[in-house]
Amino acid sequence: MNSNGVRRWLAAACAAGLSAATGSMAQEFQDNVVIVLDASGSMKDPMPGASDGNKMAAAKIALRTVLQQVPETTHIGLLVFSARGIRDPWVYPLGPRNTPALLEAIDRIEPYGNTPLGQYLKLGADRLLQERTRQYGYGSYRLLVVTDGEAQDQDLVTRYTPDIISRGITMDVIGVAMNRDHTLARKAHSYRRANDSAALQTAVAEVLAEVSRPRSDVAQNVEFDLLAPIPDEVAAAALQALSTSGNHPIGTSPRSGPSARPRVDPDRTPPTAQQPAAPAPPAPHHQRKKPAINITYIVTALVVLSFVGRLFRSRRR
Repeated sequence: MNSNGVRRWLAAACAAGLSAATGSMAQEFQDNVVIVLDASGSMKDPMPGASDGNKMAAAKIALRTVLQQVPETTHIGLLVFSARGIRDPWVYPLGPRNTPALLEAIDRIEPYGNTPLGQYLKLGADRLLQERTRQYGYGSYRLLVVTDGEAQDQDLVTRYTPDIISRGITMDVIGVAMNRDHTLARKAHSYRRANDSAALQTAVAEVLAEVSRPRSDVAQNVEFDLLAPIPDEVAAAALQALSTSGNHPIGTSPRSGPSARPRVDPDRTPPTAQQPAAPAPPAPHHQRKKPAINITYIVTALVVLSFVGRLFRSRRR
């Protein structure tokens, strides 16, 4: 990215910060959605209103119908756990929508195993954070969870969910024909009940409609002009800080970074292709470090205040 590109990116970030007060949004977005689909054995249970009577059939119909209507500019990833005969849980890796490949991936999902939901929340969120680093922080990042039961690794769900939400990832949960609301209903950004086939399709459509709302695609020229005098090295440093803040893997500290190796509890089942290694349990409360202040806000505020002040002083002369 050249120096003008860096300044355009910073201008978009500044415009986004200023728009909180004005209500106008002026930045370029790339929407990213990872769908975590429960393919545990209970998804073979009956589903009211489903054509062939089970929950997975209803989920497939909903995904097939709605995903074909998502804008092609939206990046989609489909992450499935416990499906029969599927070795790679990324049945459709996060990327541009290829409709035939996506539909084929949905069709081959068959329910089979247990419900290691916590592990797959982390896997999906980590992939979104990787994409956020690659896209220099632009865009929206959403995790859509479709499940019909409580996790068997509830400790990991409890540990990872607040971390996912605190990183700016939007988590939506759909409970499929459950007797009572999922525990994530009290923790996620949104929760929708889907007690029949039609309600499931509506729930998926509502979530993805929020993703594809229109937004303006360029930074305002005034923000670019304001940031034009920034020296190249200052602009590059600000870009680095803004684009990497908070993108370390879920369940780790910023210092441990992507290369940190999670510790494996010897009492847990060894990891397999469908069951990644679980990180160590959280430290006791008195040993936990307070979260660092988000450097994105600090850098953006300093850049904006510095150059607004410079502009103001120049106009007074």
